[in-house]
Amino acid sequence: MSAEPHHIRRVQLPGGKVIEVVYLDSAPVTEPAPAAVSASPAPAAAPTPAPKPARRELHVCPRCQSKLVHPIDWSEAGRDRWEVLLRCPECEWTQTGIFEQAVVDDFDRELDEGMEVLVRDLQHLTHANMAEQVERFVAALHRDQILPSDF
Repeated sequence: MSAEPHHIRRVQLPGGKVIEVVYLDSAPVTEPAPAAVSASPAPAAAPTPAPKPARRELHVCPRCQSKLVHPIDWSEAGRDRWEVLLRCPECEWTQTGIFEQAVVDDFDRELDEGMEVLVRDLQHLTHANMAEQVERFVAALHRDQILPSDF
């Protein structure tokens, strides 16, 4: 077992951007077990036209509905198609699928928006931490607690 409580994997998005996915525990990423197939044949019914499937939002977990699904790996799977390994960090669901370019473009936009939110939050936290440190430093200066030997 690794001494590190996390590991990082770099993923290159179709747009060329590289993101880092941080795993906080060492739980293995596994494919879900295939669904059991019923042994009894389905009753014959009159064929009905299949409804057009709704466009899948890749950032939403089909198991727990979390909106934090992220890519683990992806590669081109033909013209305008991508094979993507997806992972939900909340329920550990994983799945590999082949998706059209438009669906992957939507996913890429969701990832970009999520990255912007994370960067904005990081900037706010960094600013708040720096402001607190400045206040403590100024208070220490006023109390003559900063000496030349501190530098």
